[in-house]
Amino acid sequence: MDADIQWMRRALQLAGNGRGSVSPNPMVGCVIVHEGEIIGEGWHRQYGGPHAEVWAVKDAELKGNAHLLPASTAYVTLEPCSHMGKTPPCADLIISKRLKKVVICNNDPNPLVSGRGISRMLDAGIEVEIGVLAAEGLALNKRFFTSMEQKRPYVILKWAETADGFLGPETGGPLRISGTLSNMRVHQWRTEEDAILVGYKTALMDNPRLNVRNWEGRDPVRVVLDRHLQLPQTLNLFSKIQPTIVVNYLQESSLPDSPERYSSSLNISYLKVNPGADEIGQMLTSLLARKIQSIFVEGGAAVINAFLQAGLWDEIRRCQGPPVIGNGVKTPVATGILTSSEKVEKDLWTYYSRI
Repeated sequence: MDADIQWMRRALQLAGNGRGSVSPNPMVGCVIVHEGEIIGEGWHRQYGGPHAEVWAVKDAELKGNAHLLPASTAYVTLEPCSHMGKTPPCADLIISKRLKKVVICNNDPNPLVSGRGISRMLDAGIEVEIGVLAAEGLALNKRFFTSMEQKRPYVILKWAETADGFLGPETGGPLRISGTLSNMRVHQWRTEEDAILVGYKTALMDNPRLNVRNWEGRDPVRVVLDRHLQLPQTLNLFSKIQPTIVVNYLQESSLPDSPERYSSSLNISYLKVNPGADEIGQMLTSLLARKIQSIFVEGGAAVINAFLQAGLWDEIRRCQGPPVIGNGVKTPVATGILTSSEKVEKDLWTYYSRI
């Protein structure tokens, strides 16, 4: 069992290499072991590309270890797929290579898989073990599991507040609250989520770009709440460097059904919601239908409070910086379970989970 944990931990480590590149697919790693030694390993690298099992088998074959596969065990962080998607079923690959055993971290909740991959391997005479480091696997793929089980994107609320509890002055305009390292961290986080969201007032008064500048990685899709389509088109949000979705009451336009179809040529798209108490829920449902699996909410106060009041959030990442301004826009009240805190230069970051 200790060896199983060791190899699964390596598979989870490999899976994490796909962060920010594979959504809406889950991050998956695979390690193939023969008599206590790794003979091949890989991870899912890019949405639409080969899965982790394919890379691991290829790695074993390139190293001259193909003849060892029938006597080997594969450690896979998620149940191998059993359906034809953008790539062939990985369960069939494992069967064709006649692996002896497969150890799995988590079952795949996708209805297209959901136990079928396991059943197919068992029927082929392959020994299957499930649940090794299951909690770690769930944490790694929390976005994927949330989208499958709760039918909405994973939602992260982030804000920076002054030492005396304000997001900024009432008159608006950017206020530098956090330090350089915190700013770099926020840009890193942006690369890890499918979309980044702000409200009308933040868009108008702060004119943010909502792209990635202080880290290497992809720009998220921008989402802005502009219920009556009043924001001026000269704002940075409407530049063509990355797609922007405008959530509103008035207009709907055709949105891509997969992230690979989002591009700068898409320009601006419109997502219509109906006025009412469930606007946030409507928006999340529609965004998930467009394969947006996670959203990084950066403000302002009214938008963050709307998510909090609706209970449609998963994490809070709260930064308390050293400035004191005496008066301004009151910060939201962090709720949920405090999971950790840390100092980054002069900033205090606290992290909360809804459950």
